[in-house]
Amino acid sequence: MLHGHVVRTWRLPGIVGAAGFLGAAAVAGLALAADAPQLTQAGRLAGQEIRIGAIVPSSGPFAEWGKTNTITLKMLEDEVNKAGGVDGAKLKITIYDDAARPAQAANLMRKLADDDQVLAVAGPLTSSAVEVAFPVANQAKLPATSQASSKPGVAALNRPWGFRNTIDEGVLARATVPYLKSAYKVASVAIVYDAKDAVSTSIAKGVMPAVMKAEGIKILNEDSPVSFNTGDIDVSAQITAIKALNPDALVIGADYSQAITIIREMKRQGFVKPVIGGTPLISSAILKAAADLPIVAPATFYAGMKGDSVAKFSASLTPPLRKGAGLPAEIEPSMYDANIYEIVNMYLDAVRKAGVTGKPADLAADREKIMKDLTDLKGFRGFSGPISFNKDGDAIKPFFVVLGKDGRWTEMVRGCSAPDGKSC
Repeated sequence: MLHGHVVRTWRLPGIVGAAGFLGAAAVAGLALAADAPQLTQAGRLAGQEIRIGAIVPSSGPFAEWGKTNTITLKMLEDEVNKAGGVDGAKLKITIYDDAARPAQAANLMRKLADDDQVLAVAGPLTSSAVEVAFPVANQAKLPATSQASSKPGVAALNRPWGFRNTIDEGVLARATVPYLKSAYKVASVAIVYDAKDAVSTSIAKGVMPAVMKAEGIKILNEDSPVSFNTGDIDVSAQITAIKALNPDALVIGADYSQAITIIREMKRQGFVKPVIGGTPLISSAILKAAADLPIVAPATFYAGMKGDSVAKFSASLTPPLRKGAGLPAEIEPSMYDANIYEIVNMYLDAVRKAGVTGKPADLAADREKIMKDLTDLKGFRGFSGPISFNKDGDAIKPFFVVLGKDGRWTEMVRGCSAPDGKSC
């Protein structure tokens, strides 16, 4: 029987229960519509244009995320310009669709650097795209920050210009797996994953096995994890094979849209077990597919999350999302919408603080100023708390272990991605 109630003060080293999270003072942060007065300053950049680029997958297998990212960025652009711009300069965000194709992402990064002459880029979204697009950004000396990539080590290979406003899945698993073990008395797991996706494969074949072993949890199909491919509709054979192993829980290495297919088949076969995965599982849509099936995942933002800035953001973004072509009628802002909103605000904060001019003759110097500002960033106020970056270019920020059940996400554990687990 599944009965995973856990006291909210449950702890790991460096991780505190939801009732006892220690916040930090922030010196800069999100420019929400309700905070618009902070955008209008002395007009230092009046007559200039601040150009930011974005690469999102508005078509292809992750089109929903790309479409909502696009709506988020257009909302932010409108907010900033209605409030007087960036020190008087007009904000222009140029958005391109890479269709989650790595080669296309690399070409678009080059186009944004050379043709559009942007100061910095938000994206790409997928780890597969980041792996080939970040080297282009590094070569062009163009700051680029991914809103979703969390495959271990990707940003570290592309320093100093590559950043990720995400947390390495290996760091997050060290919080989610102990919670799963404690909450559901898990002694064994089986693994299923999307073999066509880089971060899904990394979670299933690298991250989760290492952490499961460290926690003394047996992986029943370690030598032959079950796989499927992005877009597969029939996964009955995979679930039949896993069901025969009778694990205590199932590791799903996949984004939420692919995981829904797995979960529906689990329910069809009467295989009701707790599910654990990485940040790509976080979506309100997966909750509808698994109302009675517990899902454990990490997040830095989730639907229903508390906080004034979250409430303002969600209230502003939800209506245009629900009017978006091809988007679900009841869609809610995603973690990746929050991340990309934070990224562009970090860039604009750097423009204000670092003396960026926005003049074509100063483009290289302005890009370097933004890169150095991000490198040294401390205490930027994000949705979950203060944000900075580690030496590998990954975000140091608060995160949550959430439990998806009965149609909602419930925060079970709060943590910090800093090495000491405390410096968020």
